[in-house]
Amino acid sequence: MKLATTERALVAAILENTACAAPLRSTAQPQSTLLHIYQNGYRTRLIGALRDNYPVLARVLGDETFDALARSYIREYPSRSPSIRWFGHALDEFLAEHPKRLPHPALRELVRMEWALRGAFDGPDASPLEFEDLLSVPPERWPNLSFDPHATVSLLELEWAIEPLWRALTDDEEADGPVPLPLRHTLLIWRAGLKTHWRSLDADEACLLPRCLEGKPFSSLCEAAVVSGQGDPALRVAGLLRIWIDAGLLTAYRVS
Repeated sequence: MKLATTERALVAAILENTACAAPLRSTAQPQSTLLHIYQNGYRTRLIGALRDNYPVLARVLGDETFDALARSYIREYPSRSPSIRWFGHALDEFLAEHPKRLPHPALRELVRMEWALRGAFDGPDASPLEFEDLLSVPPERWPNLSFDPHATVSLLELEWAIEPLWRALTDDEEADGPVPLPLRHTLLIWRAGLKTHWRSLDADEACLLPRCLEGKPFSSLCEAAVVSGQGDPALRVAGLLRIWIDAGLLTAYRVS
């Protein structure tokens, strides 16, 4: 049998966890034992990668339950990327298809939070915008002023307060995390320098920040701010822009 055919048969047996159709090289150990070593090592490595990407979920579920979840995920979503770092990208989708795999529905939102945090950590670098950069923009040009977001910024629309659970088990792996309570809110995640950050948004920011990140001009942000009717809309938007720029959420401005 040609080497390429043998290699394909071996890969298929490892990925599908079945017997190998091609004979392995002669050895004192049975072929089934050798194959099992590869099959077990492959899945153990993927389970470890999933645990690394979702550490808080693993602590909540415990080793046995998490490993069972991981094995089921591997069967339906085998690794396709050359980098094991991105293994687990479809866990949220998998849990949407199998909601009973989790003991609490809020844990699916914990999955989304953990994946967004890892994505922010590994996201591309960019120099943040400085508020002083805007001082050269004439006042009459501000209505057409728009901004580019940092590539690591993401917004999650959540139905549960999962942040206290994440914080408790991140600070102490053995802690008994609080049971998440229902809370509809928007979670902001980003990286500044080498550190990832997150915070929940109040209603004003939850309304205006997505528009800013989409590249809507200053005038459009002010129009949206009028709806809430809390003070001068231009001043409110300018104040929020200062907060967003100081946090490193924006990288450039444009005047159309």
